[in-house]
Amino acid sequence: MTTSTVRDGTRPNPPLLGALAYLVMNLPVGIASFVFVVTTMAVGVSTVIIWVGLAVLALAVLGMRGMATLERMRVHGMLGTYVASPYRPAGQKSRWLTGAKDPATWKDMVYLLLMLPVGIAEFTIVVVLWSVSLYLMFLPLYWNWMPTDWQIVLWDHPVWHIDSWMGTLPFAGLGVLVLALAVTVTKGLGTLHARYARAMLGPSERHIARLEGLSTAGAIDWSNEWPSNSMNFGPVTR
Repeated sequence: MTTSTVRDGTRPNPPLLGALAYLVMNLPVGIASFVFVVTTMAVGVSTVIIWVGLAVLALAVLGMRGMATLERMRVHGMLGTYVASPYRPAGQKSRWLTGAKDPATWKDMVYLLLMLPVGIAEFTIVVVLWSVSLYLMFLPLYWNWMPTDWQIVLWDHPVWHIDSWMGTLPFAGLGVLVLALAVTVTKGLGTLHARYARAMLGPSERHIARLEGLSTAGAIDWSNEWPSNSMNFGPVTR
């Protein structure tokens, strides 16, 4: 009998470096997932009349489920948040057809499509905050190598002209404050995305409650509920 936990009882609390790396990676991951879903679904639907589309749609279903599985692993590995597999048991002959009928597959599709705008927003916020903070913090170190007429410009308008090393210190202090903001925002975005991934890529709360009612030991017997090749974790005592 295969046992697994439907959730590990923890709340998302991603490590700083893991959250930073994850959020920066979301832009290329979002582009790749969006292009794959849109391309395969568009080609599959448009050519289904000549039967070629069925093969493309099968590829789309299996590909989306595979990408969603990798995303669960990435969330677990980088954000430290366990996301259970939500899939129904696969059929012996029509694995892709079973996947196409599974509502979890279409939640995967929505998640993969939204990864592009979400990834753009997360990447932009994180990169801007960290870049500005490090730029200001280390300004006293590289100020001597800047041009003599150098000045801080915002939207093509000079903001501050720095003509001495002492003049860089207030900006270095501002950089420390921006760094603290960057750390807070990075942790916050990582936590929010971990919760979002659990909601979109994991089983629904109704299904979790039904499964947890099957066991009093804190572990769920998924042998009749989930495919045998789903991600398995040892029993967790809650």
